Amino acid sequence: MPHYEPWSEARGRQVIGEFVDLEGPLMPMLHAVQETFGHVPEAVVPILAETLNISRAEVHGVVTFYHDFRHEPAGRHVLKLCRAEACQAAGGDALAEHVEARLGCHLGETTADGRVTIEPIYCLGLCATAPSAMLDGRIVARLNERRLDALIAEAQS
Repeated sequence: MPHYEPWSEARGRQVIGEFVDLEGPLMPMLHAVQETFGHVPEAVVPILAETLNISRAEVHGVVTFYHDFRHEPAGRHVLKLCRAEACQAAGGDALAEHVEARLGCHLGETTADGRVTIEPIYCLGLCATAPSAMLDGRIVARLNERRLDALIAEAQS
């Protein structure tokens, strides 16, 4: 499991400073911040704006537009359920309801014990083997309740 550093302004500036010479550095900076801290802290927005000489609103717009950027640290395990049309048509809605009931939280939230974050993802490219999910970067196709329960048990262990 990834180990994230606690947020500090000094470390945040160091992380984003590694990308200032790139053309179009905002996205690489945001990804590096999330990789380092486990999320994109609100406190990094003005630092990015200042560094790139853009408005805070522009930075905020990018952070909120892309679903992969988290505003809070994720749980120890991240279970992503595909919510694209093919997966929905193959039973994805029922699986989303099932996982929410089993874990006691909604898509986009983390369980109270901090073990599992469930997130929607909008296509894993496995439409022919829908529905699909991803647990900690490992893709699972042809998902059904039994296979989903096995993923949940793995994430909770």
